Amino acid sequence: MAGDLEAQVRSALRAVMNPRLGEDVVASGMVEDVTVGGDGEVKIAFTLGREDPATLVREVRLAAQAVPGVRSVKMQVTGGGGAGGGGRGAQQQPATTPKPVPAPTARELPHLGKVIAVSSGKGGVGKSTVTVNLAAALAKDGVTRVGVMDADVYGPNIPRMLGILEQKPAVANGQIQPIAAHGVKVISLGNLVERDQAAIWRGPIIMKIIQQFLGDVDWGQLDWLLVDLPPGTGDAQLSLVQSVQVAGALIVTTPQEVAVGDALRGAKMFERVGVPVLGIVENMSYFHCPHCGERTDIFSSGGGQRLADELGLPLLAQVPLQERVQELCETGLPVVLAEPDSPAAKAFAALAAALAERAAAAAQRLPIVAS
Repeated sequence: MAGDLEAQVRSALRAVMNPRLGEDVVASGMVEDVTVGGDGEVKIAFTLGREDPATLVREVRLAAQAVPGVRSVKMQVTGGGGAGGGGRGAQQQPATTPKPVPAPTARELPHLGKVIAVSSGKGGVGKSTVTVNLAAALAKDGVTRVGVMDADVYGPNIPRMLGILEQKPAVANGQIQPIAAHGVKVISLGNLVERDQAAIWRGPIIMKIIQQFLGDVDWGQLDWLLVDLPPGTGDAQLSLVQSVQVAGALIVTTPQEVAVGDALRGAKMFERVGVPVLGIVENMSYFHCPHCGERTDIFSSGGGQRLADELGLPLLAQVPLQERVQELCETGLPVVLAEPDSPAAKAFAALAAALAERAAAAAQRLPIVAS
């Protein structure tokens, strides 16, 4: 049975092509070994050259996971010799135990302050809404220096939500100048590409964009840099944590179990790459009626708290579904500034205070106990 499953896995991997070599990963010799355990656990020894796209690792894992009978896939990735990379055509290496390829060392960029990843497992949970209102709440005192980096390259909505959609960043002294909005410095692809231009980009391009936003933008000295990431656990997330020291991550979800399940995977991804998850934000937690003040749980309830409990983390905020929040986003004015006494604005203000406390604890390597 194990032999049959191994053959099926190898057959599935032949569908994964290496664009550099023009061959599939099996024929090109990138798949060094495939072993199958009795419980359906598959281990793949894979050689990735320096010039090969890193996304091949993910494609191989997904191809193997799709084979019926496979319960889990573990990848052992090693580096091929020479500038040509791994697989056929690479410099032959001695038959010794290969050493894992070290991940790129994340840079410390003190002028960016605390870099916070704002992430979600799926789209449509209001991650960008949380980002802009959190940034505005942090910068509200006029003293705290806040930047927002819109790394959601597939759906850059930050410019519209901050009212700067029609503005283009200037270039001075070889550096891109961020756009100022409500006391926050902002950079986004939404200000650099045309509104109808589709972002059809693979991993290496996404990494270059993120590295350019970090290194080629004149941020000045910041206290906080909030990074609005695309949904999921893909190239943008990995590129960020490999490019800069990330102080922590916030996971945004809604109460439904379908959103919570995806958010759990997002949180686990950050844990695996050594980024502390500071807490959970439950957006659209309930509907707050502006007339009677009654609370209605439209999208179920308790999902954010269950996720926080499972991860041993605090639920930092429950942001209500409030009629004016989305309307204000469309006009470029965060609710935390437009209606500071509203329930949603108060939730964002409390989130800003909780974030500061959690990030300080993480920086001091103190144990963080779920509240």
